[in-house]
Amino acid sequence: MNNVNQLIDSGVLSSVKSHFNLSVKELMKRAVEKEGGRIADNGALCVNTGTYTGRSPNDRFIVDEPLVHDHINWNKTNLPISKESFEKLYNKALEYMKDKELYIFDGFVGSDLQYRMPIRVINEFAYQNLFAQQMFIRPKQGELEGFNPDFTVIALPELKAIPEIDGTNSEVFIIISFEKKVVLIGGTKYSGEIKKSIFTVMNYLLPFKNVLPMHCSANVGEKGDVTLFFGLSGTGKTTLSADHDRRLIGDDEHGWTENGVFNFEGGCYAKTINLSKEHEPQIWNAIKEGAILENVVLNESGIPDYSDDRYTENTRAAFPVEHIDEAILSGKGGIPSTIIFLTADATGVLPPISKLTKEQAMYHFMSGYTSKLAGTERGIIEPTATFSTCFGGPFMILKPQVYAKLLGEKIDQYNVNVFLVNTGWTGGSYGTGNRMKLKYTRSMVRAAMKGELDQVSYVTDPIFKLQIPTECSEVPTEILNPSNTWEDISLFNQTAIKLAQSFNDNFQQFKDVPKEIEKANPDVILKNLA
Repeated sequence: MNNVNQLIDSGVLSSVKSHFNLSVKELMKRAVEKEGGRIADNGALCVNTGTYTGRSPNDRFIVDEPLVHDHINWNKTNLPISKESFEKLYNKALEYMKDKELYIFDGFVGSDLQYRMPIRVINEFAYQNLFAQQMFIRPKQGELEGFNPDFTVIALPELKAIPEIDGTNSEVFIIISFEKKVVLIGGTKYSGEIKKSIFTVMNYLLPFKNVLPMHCSANVGEKGDVTLFFGLSGTGKTTLSADHDRRLIGDDEHGWTENGVFNFEGGCYAKTINLSKEHEPQIWNAIKEGAILENVVLNESGIPDYSDDRYTENTRAAFPVEHIDEAILSGKGGIPSTIIFLTADATGVLPPISKLTKEQAMYHFMSGYTSKLAGTERGIIEPTATFSTCFGGPFMILKPQVYAKLLGEKIDQYNVNVFLVNTGWTGGSYGTGNRMKLKYTRSMVRAAMKGELDQVSYVTDPIFKLQIPTECSEVPTEILNPSNTWEDISLFNQTAIKLAQSFNDNFQQFKDVPKEIEKANPDVILKNLA
């Protein structure tokens, strides 16, 4: 029995307490009246997610089923759970929902009709259903006739697991069953779990159709040139892709086909810590009626204080993509001409921008180095060096070589320029140096997109083998080479070698990798220094 029929037969969805596709205003009203939500002075709904203000990666499981067993890259983030444990929790959820008021969103993931997936999201909280409505693709008139979802997400924050009984690691659980086509979420109010679970589902399904799923934002210039921005949460995907000279396709999740790129979603989920109208006007202006603010502090007058991190640094705004001025509402663009890999390097030794060969691009794609920023996950309270495969390791559940091979083929086929951009620290490591200024990063990214960096000379980093431009308009020349920004060059070299060794150690996990890609491993001996 599939998930849809079982839910219908159980009587859960036929209850008078079940509300299908309520309006934005009605959901906001219910969230205020019943769930403690507040309306900010800009019209957004402000909610607090309580204990969990970020994702819970140690609580995400994939049901170990014959359909997927040989394809999943089982590891510490792709944790298996037995079919028996899942069935127990699923039946517990069905029983739990019987006397609950439920909110149901029916819509789609994927703006390309050829690869679009119909989904259903069932929530016990109105604000989370509003989140689903704003984040996913809303149905047009007539599209719900005969609607039959391919996947169903059931999000029940007040339903908590008992680890010793349910086979989980804590009271929180996020479980994906590809055979039953269900995502079951409990114990956490953090809405990001809903969107990331569906992203994970798409990342599993699309490569079998020769489509590269990507944890990236995308925008397009006046000439139709498309740029992709890869990076983990907090590295600047949303901020840098929201450019007043370009039009946003999407801020987080895309697929790349032979026809171009398409957005999985119909909304944006932007970090808001220290958000300012001056530096991020598009995001600032997008936070209005219909948007959701998660864990943002409001003052007595209802004005958001985006600098207040008392609940978390991972404060968020969710809003539909049409709230972004000039956004591409079709969610589609052409073949990318530029790829930007974003990393927030807390060591301060990676260049602010460098150009990659195809092999280096595949290497850094598989490595996915960054520093996890405070608040994006439970337990992260300061920047921590990490390697996340394909810049989205927790969500890319096939073997990394599958995604890297698809990327390399597309770089080759379309002659795409690839750059590694460090939005992290300069002049020293975290605690000593300073965060790279956003205006400099914007200038470097714009120069890369316009092809200006094709006209300059480069020097090779002796450790990381990266090609560093010697000049870039509107950027001080001295900051382009990170070794110039440190007072103690010896300490810089020691720090760089330590990071290089981390790259080498991490890459050992990948087996049967072509020699050309392995050669991109950094050197741990300063043999090229004068």
